[in-house]
Amino acid sequence: MYKKRLYIIVLLMLAVLSGTAIAREVKKTGTTAAKFLSIGIGPRANAMGGAFSSISNDAEAMYWNPAGLAMFDKNQAIVTYTKMFADINLNYFGAALPFGEIGTFGLNVTALNYGQMNVTDEYHEDGTGEKFSAGSYAFGLSYARNITEDFLAGINIKYIREDISNSSADGIGFDIGTIFKTPFYGVRFSSSISNYGSKMQMTGEDLLTTHDPDQTRAGNNGTIDVNYATEKYDLPLKLQIGISRDFELIEGQRLTIAIDGIHPNDNAQYVNVGGELSLFNELVQLRGGYKTLFLKDSPEGLTLGFGLNYGYMSSFGVSLDYSFQKYKYLGNTHSFGLILKF
Repeated sequence: MYKKRLYIIVLLMLAVLSGTAIAREVKKTGTTAAKFLSIGIGPRANAMGGAFSSISNDAEAMYWNPAGLAMFDKNQAIVTYTKMFADINLNYFGAALPFGEIGTFGLNVTALNYGQMNVTDEYHEDGTGEKFSAGSYAFGLSYARNITEDFLAGINIKYIREDISNSSADGIGFDIGTIFKTPFYGVRFSSSISNYGSKMQMTGEDLLTTHDPDQTRAGNNGTIDVNYATEKYDLPLKLQIGISRDFELIEGQRLTIAIDGIHPNDNAQYVNVGGELSLFNELVQLRGGYKTLFLKDSPEGLTLGFGLNYGYMSSFGVSLDYSFQKYKYLGNTHSFGLILKF
């Protein structure tokens, strides 16, 4: 029976990986709303190339795979900051509390800040002197528990909102994930669906204008108030399948290797790979990875990072993490994170 399960896992991974080679050229790039939900959260996961769905054993799990919350035996709180290109900043806050056999509950907030921008029009290309701002936000509630000793399941429900000037769009999304600790050499297998939910449509004062229904007629009312109706767009839905394993090199040193296959609804399929080398009984971690393997013309690629983990075996612990991600065109990004375990 165990061999049969292993064959099924291997076949599923091969199906995802081989699908990248026959992906259609029509990628639907740029056809989804709330694209900020596709930006990886947390320096640890990002440093490992986003190959994190089957690991997900810290507070970053609320983004990558909520099933990982079921592994918690301590309360955890996380704060991360990502410095991106064009003065864009991504902030994330989360907290998770385990309640024994009942399961683990969590809450999380994602905020993408674009900063202040100049208002321009056809007469003022350098700006009218006015300013406007834009932002993207997600507020989530998570829950996970052990279905069996080796099978974990979790869900994250989130309210999503995007604002620009006086207009906005909102929606509801769901993340559902599982992790299976197989009996084969400590291999973990995961599957998750992220951002399944409602369509989003922009509405607001900026879409109010006046209109002349018949410009060929004189004397009619040429200033009728109208409200533009924008298109409705799907959320950036993705299916992610992962596999990982820990290797004990010598006592007090661990090497973790992970591979994730991703099938998004707005691009072709691709693969993330990553690794983490832990030294001195989890005190120091060195990480590296590569994002979007097999994806043609991808701007992403190499990822690197490190972490310091104090009090791993004690009742109170602190983790400090950093990650670097290389982009081909837009410039590199830097992410910093703090996790408290108590």
